[in-house]
Amino acid sequence: MIRTTTDDRKSREGDLIAVVREFVREFQPQRANALGISPASRIERDLGIDSLGRTELVLRIERAFRVRLPTQIVGEADTIGDLINALEHASARPEPVRTAQPTIVLPRVPAATEAGTLVEVLEWHVAQHPGRLHLTVLQDETTALGAMTYAELAESARAVAAGLIRRNIEPGDRIALMLPTGLDFFSAFFGILYAGAVPVPIYPPMRLSQIEDHLHRQAGIMSNAGVRILVTMQEGMGPAALLRGQVETLDRVESVASLSAESSTTRLPPVTDASSTALIQYTSGSTGDPKGVVLSHANLLANVRAMGAVMEASSADVFVSWLPLYHDMGLIGAWLGCLHFGAPLYAMSPLSFLVRPESWLWAIHHFRATLSASPNFGFEFCLNKINEADLEGLDLSPLRMVANGAEPVSVQTLRRFIERFEHHGFKPGAMAPVYGLAENTVGLTFPPPGRSPIIDRVDRAALTGRGVAAPVGPDDPKPLEIVACGHPLPDHEVRIVDSAGYELGERQEGRLEFRGPSATSGYFEDDAKTRALYRDGWLDSGDKAYVARGDVYITGRVKDIIIRAGRHIYPQEIEEAVACIPGVRKGGVVVFGTTDHSTGTERVVVVAETRETDESARADLQKRAHKVATDIAGTPPDDMVLAPPRAVPKTSSGKIRRGAAKELYESGTIGAPQRSLWWQVLRLSLAGAGPQMRRFSRLVADILYAGWWWIVVACSFLLAWLAGMLLPRLDWRWAMAKMIARAALAAVGVTVTTSGIERIPRRNAMLVFNHSSYMDAVVLAAVLPGEPAFVAKRELAEQMFAGPFLRKLGSLFVERYDVAGSLIDAESLTRAARQGRILVFFPEGTFTRRPGLSAFYLGAFRVAADSDLPILPGIIRGTRSMLRGNQWFPRWTSLAIEIAAAVVPSGTDFASVLRLRDAAREAILARCGEPDLGEMVKPTPRGAGA
Repeated sequence: MIRTTTDDRKSREGDLIAVVREFVREFQPQRANALGISPASRIERDLGIDSLGRTELVLRIERAFRVRLPTQIVGEADTIGDLINALEHASARPEPVRTAQPTIVLPRVPAATEAGTLVEVLEWHVAQHPGRLHLTVLQDETTALGAMTYAELAESARAVAAGLIRRNIEPGDRIALMLPTGLDFFSAFFGILYAGAVPVPIYPPMRLSQIEDHLHRQAGIMSNAGVRILVTMQEGMGPAALLRGQVETLDRVESVASLSAESSTTRLPPVTDASSTALIQYTSGSTGDPKGVVLSHANLLANVRAMGAVMEASSADVFVSWLPLYHDMGLIGAWLGCLHFGAPLYAMSPLSFLVRPESWLWAIHHFRATLSASPNFGFEFCLNKINEADLEGLDLSPLRMVANGAEPVSVQTLRRFIERFEHHGFKPGAMAPVYGLAENTVGLTFPPPGRSPIIDRVDRAALTGRGVAAPVGPDDPKPLEIVACGHPLPDHEVRIVDSAGYELGERQEGRLEFRGPSATSGYFEDDAKTRALYRDGWLDSGDKAYVARGDVYITGRVKDIIIRAGRHIYPQEIEEAVACIPGVRKGGVVVFGTTDHSTGTERVVVVAETRETDESARADLQKRAHKVATDIAGTPPDDMVLAPPRAVPKTSSGKIRRGAAKELYESGTIGAPQRSLWWQVLRLSLAGAGPQMRRFSRLVADILYAGWWWIVVACSFLLAWLAGMLLPRLDWRWAMAKMIARAALAAVGVTVTTSGIERIPRRNAMLVFNHSSYMDAVVLAAVLPGEPAFVAKRELAEQMFAGPFLRKLGSLFVERYDVAGSLIDAESLTRAARQGRILVFFPEGTFTRRPGLSAFYLGAFRVAADSDLPILPGIIRGTRSMLRGNQWFPRWTSLAIEIAAAVVPSGTDFASVLRLRDAAREAILARCGEPDLGEMVKPTPRGAGA
């Protein structure tokens, strides 16, 4: 901490305000002359500095005062006074550490190669080495905010899963995750999987100044996914409340703490279906047209294993990542890859990287990382934002592979990064340009480990005019340089096809198609886009590419390539060149085409961000940018727009959103100032009025229906009870009970479809049903023929109203269905069976609110074997949704009863009883549409150690 006197504080306050004033003059020149900056000035509202602008401001303050400010100040500081206070409590800026810190060397362990699901991967590691360090969340290059072993991750995830189940989450429900990099994200992600639900990662808001655009995009994603619950951090509750107004299906907003608050013994079903959905990864689409890529457990593990095979990954590796966890490269490539192979992961927040990009490199140094990854933006950011003095003593020699993907790979960035960081031990062979896409989980092509990047120099005119990647010599003045992205992963295939679908040859450009075990089954709830994705078993990547000597070279997105006068113009090449002009913001250039209806061709538009405000300087800048674009494209751009900083829209991972930029340009709003925060919040609130009203209307309708439902049930039970107690004959009592049950179901609008009822004989048989709800007996009473003998637990016989009524209907009572343990119960049931009664059993013994078929007690099957009774498996569907266990709020749903083919006892010995039970249970499980709870995953007691 830096201690100062009052005079020192005033002096430092003045110096800091001077730094801020200089920054605002550069960042928002139109504000610098109009505003007096004081400690009370609001960073965003008054000075127009958004979150990314804050990162640059913090860097300048740290360098000016030689201090290290807390990373969270970037997101939390509201006024200049907050920055002044942070400066008072800042630590002195440390000198770079010249040697790597000693790290724990973990013993090698095998990967979870036999696991079929992500849950089984985690459970395998917990069983083999529960105390092994799995992941560490970093505040900076050396300071850990928290760490987890495999056992700790499983324990916290099970607690989250239990909380979700208590909130009526069912298998297949979608849960949105809006969490920053932290231990909560990992617990929540696996908690969702343990509950059988599907995580949908979305990114937290980074810039309050763009809150409206951000929430519109997230609302579109959540609405498309039909999200039931949003899990976020405490700071996200405000934006989350606005989202709830936009998304009709969103029932609740929770945190990991609220979900884990109650200790629970909730039973968790094993997640063993590799084909079930494990993740919906939303790609960067337009606000109203999100595309959710459906990925199964099998897809994820196939991709992780294939990438690991190429990378020669093992538990001896160490991975350092700053990549956001809501993006597939950070979530799957970094975390899930480390999870599978048992390699420790050190994860830092993207914000930490943006504030101090050198922290990524120093973390690699300190933890002797062998693997890492970044989009091209990250490498360029390191080149532009890190002073050489901040790299003194840095050692990157342990790195053996850094994947460069998720966006177009720049040849110039590759060369500059390798050239600069070779002096710090970075090996050229460690730079690995890769290609992947969400539709193939994450990775598709990888270079061999240790191979230096291959750069292809091709004839520009031949490629843009004829689609042929003809190599050129070193004397060609204007070659088109394209980076090789490696070969297809093992068991994956790619091909290059023309517009008619015919496969092209070597060095011929066309559409890249792929197939393999990592390929998605399609887009969530979007059959049209899914059909367009597939052609003859191959998936369309949406990218143009060619293949040379086995390597794949990506030339651009099909939708982004501009076709003018028969020539293809590649936007990213122009963007990169214009961004190199002094005065133009790097990463702030976008090129796109707009249709010229008069000529039938496309107009080329270049938008470049600049802070320059002087008219003559802007004219000169525009002239230079025009010339650069013309030299590359071979034709002058039709429009050159100079826009203020942050005008070019980008995705959460930093990619330029060309489609969104085009929409802004065509609407004449590109570069327009952001609406004030209060106006954006007001618009979002008003936009949520419609969904809120519809939600309220549904709630009112549900309450009215529930009231009517209980009135009908209460009246029906009273009538049935009176009839049962007064009518003298069993068949009369049953006839009246059936009539009342059918009338009650009709009164509440419930239809019951039946199949296989004709299989039930008039006597000498046993029916066994899955047990889902209090309503099971009512529905069966309405549809079963004759006078069946329901077998009920003995506690019901003692109830004042239910006991006498059930006895009048001929029900039999046993000790918790475990009649094998009660000789008297077994004899009474066997006697009833031999008298010709049709016995009706619920062999699960009880039911829970949790969907799933529990284990069966043996008693019913012992009675059937001893009496040589055929067993007819019965399946009840829908009653659990109508009225769950421990819940008294009914909901409308249709019901179905199915009777499967009879299972005949093969003997009376214990093995025969087991076979009879298993055959009946298998028939019910195959038809009930619920998971198997027979083998339960027991939750670890809270606080238990590894």
